[in-house]
Amino acid sequence: MCVFCEIVKGNIPSKKVYEDDDILAILDISQTTKGHTLVMPKKHCDNFLEMDNEDYKNLMGKVQQIASKVVKKLDAKGCNILINTNEVAGQSVMHTHVHIIPRYDSNDSISISFKENKFDLDQILNEING
Repeated sequence: MCVFCEIVKGNIPSKKVYEDDDILAILDISQTTKGHTLVMPKKHCDNFLEMDNEDYKNLMGKVQQIASKVVKKLDAKGCNILINTNEVAGQSVMHTHVHIIPRYDSNDSISISFKENKFDLDQILNEING
């Protein structure tokens, strides 16, 4: 059973931010920051790497519209748009979804950091394109 498919069907209650024939956006029950929203296609797909191009374009177009509205209406200073793909990357529900995480200041309860690693860029490029 996919919990997001059950939400889409109306079998599990949610707080809807947006809905049309193809897309559903709901408030995340965890609310990492005020207004943390999940945007998902109604059609089940495990993750965005498996989506067809048209569905992906539709999803991301709606993400942009919804994020703009959330940021404006909640007076956020910006937002993070996050897609976790597979468990190793933090995907806990295997149904494509995009996190819109409004940001209010640098002390929000979310931290995203990048640490520099030393890799041979030519080797990596060869692996990707070879």
